[in-house]
Amino acid sequence: MRRFPAEWEPQSAVQLTFPHEQSDWAPILSEVIPCFVDIVQAITRFEPVIMVCNNVETVKKYFSAPNTFPIYWIELPSNDTWARDHGGITIYNDDQPLILDYVFNGWGLKFPADKDNLITQQLVKQNLLVPFYQHGGIVLEGGALESDGMGTLLTTAECLLSPNRNPHLSKVEIEAILKQQLGLERVLWLHHGYLAGDDTDSHIDTLARFCHPDTIAYVKCDDPEDEHYSALQEMEAELKSFRTLEGLPYKLVALPWPDPCWDLEGNRLPATYANFLIINGAILVPTYEVKQDMEALSILKNVFPDREITGINCRVLIEQHGSLHCVTMQYPAGALPTI
Repeated sequence: MRRFPAEWEPQSAVQLTFPHEQSDWAPILSEVIPCFVDIVQAITRFEPVIMVCNNVETVKKYFSAPNTFPIYWIELPSNDTWARDHGGITIYNDDQPLILDYVFNGWGLKFPADKDNLITQQLVKQNLLVPFYQHGGIVLEGGALESDGMGTLLTTAECLLSPNRNPHLSKVEIEAILKQQLGLERVLWLHHGYLAGDDTDSHIDTLARFCHPDTIAYVKCDDPEDEHYSALQEMEAELKSFRTLEGLPYKLVALPWPDPCWDLEGNRLPATYANFLIINGAILVPTYEVKQDMEALSILKNVFPDREITGINCRVLIEQHGSLHCVTMQYPAGALPTI
């Protein structure tokens, strides 16, 4: 029997893929590296990190401070740094961790991904991840999936039904594959909601997140003049219509809508507080140097009272259209044979 664990369950490590001069970070590499270092140092207070990098010796120089938990250094080539989407997706099969490795095609053929697509199988071959491995056979990214750990998946139609991902499959067929491979009872589809500047075709982890089996945090826009207003109002209505496995409405937690962030060319960037990362004992929350940052931290503290809430300045991350959750992938307990 298969089960897709929730992110708040015990973890063995978090993977990051470090930026380098051949990635899209090249023009602002010196600015983004400190952000990655901050994320890694925050995680290693609570659990180990798997660090995939083009050159281990170069990256090690950024980490002189001692860590409570270890960093596992892995030298592998990469196109970019979005571990959420090229990282392995772990389920439990009869309580045994199983790494599912789906095709990553650069969010529907938007960007090169040939090197990133090979990383998970290389981690398995190098014995960093458990040898229980299965190729998923379809195009699918971790940022598109939200699990309550009890058989419910939350996702978006915009992403999973993108014509450049699995054009040969219908919605019914994709849902059947997900149910079989992830051990799901049901899939909740959002058909509304987006973020300007988002390259992922509306990944769920930028819009709405399970916090508990009965609680969903989501981005809410109250400004009728904002371009997102109508779509996010419709998304909120969809969330209100969903029911838990027990038939009850979900407890919905509205996250603040940050002031707009823009790049140098005047393009809006996808700043979202929904892109937080749940780790052992803590919640890492992206902040953007705007006045709503503290409110977001306070709201999530109420949602996760038993965990430390740590804000990390991710303003530079959204320059490449992703945030904190996007650059990380957690592996649940048992997924690393050394832990």
